[in-house]
Amino acid sequence: MEPRKKLRIGCASGFWGDTEYAAAQLVLRGNIDVLVFDYLAEVTMSLLIKVKAKDPNAGFAPDFVTTLKPLLKEIKARGIKVVSNAGGVNPAACREALARAAQAEGVELKIAAVLGDDLLPQTEAARSEGIREMFSSQAMPAKLLSANAYLGAFPIAAALEGGADIVVTGRCVDSAVVLGPLIQAFGWKADDYDQLAQGSLAGHIIECGTQCNGGNYTDWHLVQGWDDMGFPIADCSADGSFTIEKPEGTGGLIVPSTVGEQMVYEIGDPRAYLLPDVNCDFTQVKLEQVGDQRVRVSGAKGSAPTPHCKVSATYVDGFRSTAMFMIGGIDAPAKAQRSAEALLTRCRRLFAERGMGDFTETSVEVLGAEATYGPHARVQPREVMVKIGTRHPNKEALEIFSR
Repeated sequence: MEPRKKLRIGCASGFWGDTEYAAAQLVLRGNIDVLVFDYLAEVTMSLLIKVKAKDPNAGFAPDFVTTLKPLLKEIKARGIKVVSNAGGVNPAACREALARAAQAEGVELKIAAVLGDDLLPQTEAARSEGIREMFSSQAMPAKLLSANAYLGAFPIAAALEGGADIVVTGRCVDSAVVLGPLIQAFGWKADDYDQLAQGSLAGHIIECGTQCNGGNYTDWHLVQGWDDMGFPIADCSADGSFTIEKPEGTGGLIVPSTVGEQMVYEIGDPRAYLLPDVNCDFTQVKLEQVGDQRVRVSGAKGSAPTPHCKVSATYVDGFRSTAMFMIGGIDAPAKAQRSAEALLTRCRRLFAERGMGDFTETSVEVLGAEATYGPHARVQPREVMVKIGTRHPNKEALEIFSR
């Protein structure tokens, strides 16, 4: 197949539970070639594991299927490809659910599932190699409920090259749902590191939905049209450069600072953003306003990836409970702190009487008192919310706390 010169990719979801209206906006008004969805935060994987434990046919994001179903005829008619990590911990079941939805809509589609991220059968081999937690160096827990590797984009590209209309994955890096279609469309190779870095950056910028066009902007007061925020589109070229834009007439703000804030979001070292396919250096990236609500992005550099993959694992680590209540009046923050401490002290006394042991961990936050600013807090409010978080190995202990 002759490589393309341009590819327009729209992202309709930044997290599990994002608005269901974004997909229709992009399909009907975005003039896109590819529609992508990102659902998988680390906590989402834990939630999906719990769901699958109760129902072996679950463990994926059902929102993906219900959102796509009424759009499948339009997606087919327009020739739009769809890529999503909605498969969670059960990509095969997600594929089957989507296939049933397509059949119900009378739409014939080729739907592929990318497998291979489930490393649970290899847990003991990893343990014998002495693998530890990447930040704390903590030893592996005695029993894991799940272990999923963050896969890259080349399996997605292979599925698209094989004729898939929709590709569903499990745990992959968020940016891979964008990079995969770019690899397939432009014929990029595994050692085209600069292009892979640029494609990964395109994915990183649009993977959180409207965060890149004003949805989570420092100067939020400059953003217009919050009631109809435009979801982002990356208009990508074969050299890796791309332009961030949104459907015409929608709300939001696309300027270098909105795109730039998203670029540095959750990347750690901008000289070494490590992904399965490429090691990215974003320090020379150039953001240019090239039109109304259009920012061109170029200059990312890439090098060979490391030989390692990151893995997201879950295990049973006791129980957690959270309580919130309001405190009002003079010296509300101090009263809130004392109230929380008294509640925890009372619980500890009740635990001791029942031989339950202490909390594993507690957290008290006085919301509205600028507690996160420490000595730099500027206000003394008369109304605050107290948030108490607790952990304990015994569920009955936290039931006492919650009562």
